[in-house]
This record gives sequence, C-alpha cells and structure tokens, in this order.
Amino acid sequence: MEKIVALNHKMNMDYDELQDYIDDLKKINLNPIVFPTAIHAPYFVEDHFRTGLQNIYFQDNGAFTGETSPKQAKKLGIEYVLVGHSERRELFSESNEEINKKIKLALENDLKVILCVGEKNNEDYQTVIKRQIKEGLQNITKPVIIAYEPVWAIGSGVIPSNEHIKTVITYIQSLLNYDVKVLYGGSVNSITIQKINEVNVVSGYLIGGSSTSIQELKKIKEVVS
Repeated sequence: MEKIVALNHKMNMDYDELQDYIDDLKKINLNPIVFPTAIHAPYFVEDHFRTGLQNIYFQDNGAFTGETSPKQAKKLGIEYVLVGHSERRELFSESNEEINKKIKLALENDLKVILCVGEKNNEDYQTVIKRQIKEGLQNITKPVIIAYEPVWAIGSGVIPSNEHIKTVITYIQSLLNYDVKVLYGGSVNSITIQKINEVNVVSGYLIGGSSTSIQELKKIKEVVS
C-alpha cells in the first residue's frame, strides 16, 4: 500500500522561496498532497501537484471576509481540505459543530477531507477522539481520511510509542463503519518516521515542520517508498 504523504506548510515560505521549493519537490517524485498557504495554492495546482487547503469555510459565498469557500476551492482545482487541525481548534476556537459544517459542505463540493483529531497531554485519548469523530462527522456518510495528531507531540520533537500509535489508530478504525485511512502527524521528520513507519496500521503521514525542507523530504522519501 502506497503511503499518503501530506505536507502542511502552515504559514511558512514567501514567494521567492516557493519557486525553488516547487522545482526541487518535482525532482523528489514523492507524489505528496501539498497544503500550502492559501495564496500559494494556485502555483501547486498549476504544476499538477495534488493540492489542498489548510482550512475552509462552511458557506459557499457571502460576506465572510478572509474566508475561502469549498466552491471556490473546487473551481480553482483544489482536491483536498484539512479540517480540524489542533491549531485551528486552539488558536481560532473552532468547535466540533463548526468542523462538522465545514466537512459537510466540502464533501458536497466533491473535495476530499482530512479530519485531524488528537488528545492533549494528560487527556484520555478515547474520550477526546470519540467526541471529535462523533460530533465532527455527525450525519456524514461519505468517507473521510483521519489524521491522528496527539497535540502534545506537535512541534515537540517527541512522538508516542509505536504501541500507542497502533492502539489509537485501531481505536479510530473501530469508530467508523468503513475501511478508514488514518495518517499519523506530530513531529514527523526524517528521523522519527523511520520508527513510525514500522506501525503497519499507519496509512501515511501529515508532516508539518519538516514539510518545507527539501532535504528532509528526500530522506522521508527513502523511508516511505
């Protein structure tokens, strides 16, 4: 099974850096799903990368300054959307109800959805993830991809044990009635991925900090290919 490699650039890279990055990324032959800053998305679409947005709104048009609609994204050639990332939940106070609305409209516009879930430090993962999935996917029947990102691992350089990752992913799979693909995210880099890649239930990776480094991606390609 080919592993999904999703690259979340967050709010990084300027236009000059972007041009060299795109040229170099083509040469790696990694076939990633790229989630660039929204204003950079057209450049990846034009170069035929599988491209996603890091966020989406739950209306197709209207007076919503600063937002991007699923309809606009689809017309641009966007294929994927990232919904419910912990930074959106924490910094922008996104609720499971809002996330649910975003997923519904994204799917109605034939966009593929990656829903991010994960517990904070000292939280019970079952309680948190069950609520995030149950409320985030309420009345949704189309399949989505899940990204398991323990919040405490993001940007820390520390990852859970393989046993924990497998246990949580197996739990996520038990909550859904289809063969769900589950990515792992949270301090994924060229070193940690060697260990994580041993977990056979991991369908791929959501990579944050290392996603803008071509050298890191070259090494990651060697592990996942």
